[in-house]
Amino acid sequence: MHADRIFTNARLATMDPTLPGLGVVARGMVAERAGRIVYAGPEMAMAAREVVDCQQRWVTPGLIDCHTHLVYAGNRAGEFEARLEGASYAEIAAKGGGIAATVAATRAASENELDTLARARLSALMADGVTTMEVKSGYGLAAEAEYKCLRVARSLGDVCDVAATFLGAHALPPGTPRGEYVRALCEEMIPHVARHGLAEAVDGFCEGVAFSPDEIRRVFEAARLHGLRVKLHADQLSDLGGAALAAEFDALSADHIEYTNDDGVAAMAASGTVAVLLPGAFYALRETRLPPIAALRARRVPMAVSTDHNPGTSPLYSLTLAMNMAAVQFGLSVAECWLGVTRHAAQALGRADVGVLRVGAKCHLAIWDIGELAEPVYRMGGRLLQQRIWSAT
Repeated sequence: MHADRIFTNARLATMDPTLPGLGVVARGMVAERAGRIVYAGPEMAMAAREVVDCQQRWVTPGLIDCHTHLVYAGNRAGEFEARLEGASYAEIAAKGGGIAATVAATRAASENELDTLARARLSALMADGVTTMEVKSGYGLAAEAEYKCLRVARSLGDVCDVAATFLGAHALPPGTPRGEYVRALCEEMIPHVARHGLAEAVDGFCEGVAFSPDEIRRVFEAARLHGLRVKLHADQLSDLGGAALAAEFDALSADHIEYTNDDGVAAMAASGTVAVLLPGAFYALRETRLPPIAALRARRVPMAVSTDHNPGTSPLYSLTLAMNMAAVQFGLSVAECWLGVTRHAAQALGRADVGVLRVGAKCHLAIWDIGELAEPVYRMGGRLLQQRIWSAT
């Protein structure tokens, strides 16, 4: 066997499900050919054009941020101040703030402006070890504005693996009749998105301030009709049965899920739907209702962790800080946090070729200047990443 490049003298956390725990190899190597891993395991002799001595640094799969709203214009610092003074998420939305404020700024921005803004945010996340991420639309809330956001998301694929998600069902656009907008989502926008390959999945916000379960069901039926997977902002502020609804459609993930009940957790377990935990939003909104972590563990529901980067409720630029928040706020273990930003995050995107160091996977690596795997979860800031390896292949 020969390789283009070998990363040797490394401590590996492979995240390989066939190995115990995090798949640790104390003295290991990773071999890459044409952008794919051809070997990951204990050190062995192998010919290669380039050999990288990792000097006993930890090497993990590149991190995966599986829930972001990266494409938008403007900011909502004023709303942050209003929340500090006691205003609720629903009160801000009722006054024209919240998502509607970002929609106005995003519609007014050109595609080039949105691309520049998104790349600046992405640079911060990549500096934290991110090699794969999901990017949602949802701040256009009109056909052409949504397509513009999805094109920008796709353009980011020259520096990072991007899974684009159509989130037209994020909020009701101001001045648009509810029935008319849901019809447009199902009969015009989703077919266009599928036909032009603008997204791999369809998302929705199932909540009193957004869309009802019946409306989300219509959106999901349209997505299924056009061959798109689904995921859902579910049970964040109340229990509307969102997680169970997502599972009914074999959703890739149900996200937030602070109010998900036992039936919802059981439905997720049966469907293989990943629970995406978003501690940044929990923190920024000063929520007190914790996701049902014990029930998720008991049912063996995979738990992913993401930044939920967005301008209103989670302006978070660090996935390692999200790991720390998930540990401190939600009680996740170090191992659960690592799986949450690697293998389980890959499952939340329907991807089998990232989030793990094994033969056939993309050679996306994060090389860390750390003594132990707990450090990126323990630390709140500072640069721990020594090198990010990303392959476009």
